[in-house]
Amino acid sequence: MIRVQPRSSKSAVGTIHDGRLKIYVTSPPVDDKANKECVRLLAKTLHRPRTDIIVTSGRASRNKTILIAGAEPDLVNDKVIDRLSD
Repeated sequence: MIRVQPRSSKSAVGTIHDGRLKIYVTSPPVDDKANKECVRLLAKTLHRPRTDIIVTSGRASRNKTILIAGAEPDLVNDKVIDRLSD
């Protein structure tokens, strides 16, 4: 589960806040732009194709649930933790 902060000064993967990974995107929350940027950023961070990352709930909310097709949860957690420690 993630929390997206649209209209940020830069796009970045943030820290865990209230049990959700915080994602900062520069795009506004209009016409699905923030969701698309969020998917792009997660795909780049996790080294996955964008088509593997699906917003399953919360398309119109800052709080979102995502599915990463074909990914092992432990491997995703490891990659996120590695990214946070950079």
